[in-house]
Amino acid sequence: MGVLDDPARIASHDPGGMLESIRDLPRQCRRAWEEARSFRLPTDYRRVSALAVLGMGGSAIAGDYLRALGTRLPVGIVRAYDLPPWVDADTLAVASSYSGNTEETLSACQQALARGAKVVAITGGGRLGELARERGLPLFEVRYQAQPRAALGYSLMPLLRLANLVGALDDPSPWVDEALSLLERERKRLDAVVPAAENPAKALALRLHGRLAVVFGAGPLAEAAHRFKTQVNENAKAWAFHEELPEADHNAIVAFARPEEVARRTCAVFLRSERLHPRVLLRYEFTQRALEEAGVECQTVDVPGEGPLAQLLAATLFADYTSFYLALLNGVDPTPVPEIERLKSWLSDR
Repeated sequence: MGVLDDPARIASHDPGGMLESIRDLPRQCRRAWEEARSFRLPTDYRRVSALAVLGMGGSAIAGDYLRALGTRLPVGIVRAYDLPPWVDADTLAVASSYSGNTEETLSACQQALARGAKVVAITGGGRLGELARERGLPLFEVRYQAQPRAALGYSLMPLLRLANLVGALDDPSPWVDEALSLLERERKRLDAVVPAAENPAKALALRLHGRLAVVFGAGPLAEAAHRFKTQVNENAKAWAFHEELPEADHNAIVAFARPEEVARRTCAVFLRSERLHPRVLLRYEFTQRALEEAGVECQTVDVPGEGPLAQLLAATLFADYTSFYLALLNGVDPTPVPEIERLKSWLSDR
């Protein structure tokens, strides 16, 4: 029996409990949405012309997902210490940090306050929580214990509520209901109790083992491809990259064959949905053919779901499971991120 189908070996490789966090995503999203639905904003916060999501890692990915849903107001994601010039007093600036101590987010938040932006905090505490209380800012408190990247539901669901409150989205409840039902079904299909011979996430992890993963997506699935890449990085402790179609067909397609030794060791993963634009689906077909002609192995993940939120969260769950199984194959604990902690320690001394 291989490690992917051996409960004892899985447990020994996962002392931090990442598998349980992945399994909990449907319940986490449901709880987060229930809590978010009761969140209120001051009346003057509802008159805004744009949204800025200030965050890094999973918090920023949640902003990407919101923007991918198609909002009436522009949504910008600030993954930086400094705000772009367009953030002003007519902007809803959402500072999102699970720990509350993300230095880039804190810096951007202080600048948003200085510009008179309407600032909301989403956090589990830390300095951001203290700042929100000191300044009387609307605060969504995250009471969920997990690695920040495993708390995506608590980053995303409050954003959906805020976007609805300021008129950027219609009531997302129908989308959320579909997504939650789909997540429950997908979990049963992808979970560790399902043997590798019947489990598509395990099968993909086996194809990715020892290879460079390049994940392709289009439409809302472009953001899911980004999330897939970061989960392979953090959970499996392996390099991965992502590409967006149709943009990749205007540059990356020229480079598939070189360096030859890299092409031979690369596996391209296509996140595909029948809901994508028909011309984009044609590009999927041609791009995959071009990769295979260049000696690159290709795998396709057919993402279920009618609405974009369901597709995003279904692809997220697939990526989370796949990256977990790849971590097992790589012989690494998926939970800790020592290089990130080492960087934070190094920066704190300077």
